[in-house]
Amino acid sequence: MSKILFQIKNNKLIVEERKRIKSQEKSLINTNIISRDELLFSDDYISENPKLINNFIKEIIINYHLDTLVIKNFNITILILDVLKNISEIKNLYLLDEEIVNYNICKAIINSNSINFVSLYNIPTFLLELLDKEQIKVQSRAEILFESNFMKNNMLENFSSLYYKTSIYLNFPLSKKDEEDFITFLNINKYLKAIYINKLNKNDLENVIDILDSFKIKNIKIWIEQNINDIELIDYLKKLNRKNAKTNGIKFKIDYSDEYLASNLMSQIHISTIKTCIFISLFLVSSIVLYVFYLNYSSMKKVEAIQDDINKVIAAKKEDKDEEDDITQNDNLNVNPEVYDNKVIRDEYKALLEMNPDTVGWLKVNNTEVDYPVVQTKDNDYYLKHNFKNEKDYNGWIFMDYRANAITLSKNTIIFGHNMYYSGVMFGTLYKVKHASWYKNKENQIIEFDTVYNDYKWQIFSIYVIPNTNDYLIANFSTDEKFQSYIDMVIDRSFYDFNIPVALDDKILTLSTCSGNNASNRLVIHAVLIED
Repeated sequence: MSKILFQIKNNKLIVEERKRIKSQEKSLINTNIISRDELLFSDDYISENPKLINNFIKEIIINYHLDTLVIKNFNITILILDVLKNISEIKNLYLLDEEIVNYNICKAIINSNSINFVSLYNIPTFLLELLDKEQIKVQSRAEILFESNFMKNNMLENFSSLYYKTSIYLNFPLSKKDEEDFITFLNINKYLKAIYINKLNKNDLENVIDILDSFKIKNIKIWIEQNINDIELIDYLKKLNRKNAKTNGIKFKIDYSDEYLASNLMSQIHISTIKTCIFISLFLVSSIVLYVFYLNYSSMKKVEAIQDDINKVIAAKKEDKDEEDDITQNDNLNVNPEVYDNKVIRDEYKALLEMNPDTVGWLKVNNTEVDYPVVQTKDNDYYLKHNFKNEKDYNGWIFMDYRANAITLSKNTIIFGHNMYYSGVMFGTLYKVKHASWYKNKENQIIEFDTVYNDYKWQIFSIYVIPNTNDYLIANFSTDEKFQSYIDMVIDRSFYDFNIPVALDDKILTLSTCSGNNASNRLVIHAVLIED
């Protein structure tokens, strides 16, 4: 049990925790001291008698004309704010400990219903925004920075990004700060639907589920981005899946390894089911062939129609721009093209943004049919099933990883697309890059990926096919060593030595799709930024 001391000094009410009791007070360890300028209560007494303490302190504040509360110890902040809430005379709050203010303390400050100024050591940006919305002015004594990998990896920079986020990425193992910020995120967020996890860690996974349960969050999909071939782990996840599907609707998506599928698939299928499937397959094979042909043909025509609409919109915008340029020339207006290109969204992209606000750029790969606008949304799921016009479409569209920054470009800008091999749409013609006649052609080694702000050219330095993995899907790197290790890894995988150097201050582009008909393999292209 500790004592909490209330003192009146310089027209301020100062509160601090006393771990050590003065010699003359030792006999009073289980009592409370009240004098004119000092009040000493046990923390238990305050917790058990909040209304009594509130009324007593309020009388003192009114009598001494106090308007400022100073709390010296971070760990008693919430207790003191809760006990003294609704005392309208307290307008200013000073938190003296050099600790980072969390969501619970911000909530207690807001619930005080009177504080309009707070002086503190440090506060995350999104909580600063929360206090600002309540018209509470904040004075910070330290620079405001990201405090956890969780906040950084998910780009949770402000209150609205926490509130509206639909999917997040958790990097196991979680640090204590990551867990605290994850809990803060759940306190604020209202739209979470999916959680992506880098690898399986039982303790962390069960901890995350317990946290979700404590917030009564249901119907969440958890994607474990790791090839798993350990039968015990797979059985563990299946049992966990069944248990949570019934209680809270949490569902797991597991990437089974090829070895596991090969060794377990046949044993799990009853022989009668096999016979039935064979019979049905023989009966329907001709119909399926015709249906697939029809789907591929119709999907190709659908994409062509969208591209025609895009080209018409761009052409119309270009015609309008040419007329504006003529007027500019006639009026002798002095326009700096560098400023215009770099800081203003270009007219053709304005037209695309009117068609789809998710537009972030345009990708072109030489001597393939890849020549599409690129989109980006809040997750990596939506544009797997929707096209540029936001229509449901199994072709999907070419999209940028949700973690990437389309303005400044991430260290590694990742772009995905379906390999529609038979129709050739989306990344359906990227198979050509595996042919020596393609990748040895210098012209083909330059990729054009432009954004709505700038034009960029990228030099290919690695191409490879690899079993489904996520170790190359890293958007940003916390250290130069990790970036160098990543560069070395992907160059070593390449089936051709492009002999292109990649420096630590470079930015790279990654294209990822399925390899041919094998959905378990990935065709990956890496290119380094050489011109903008």
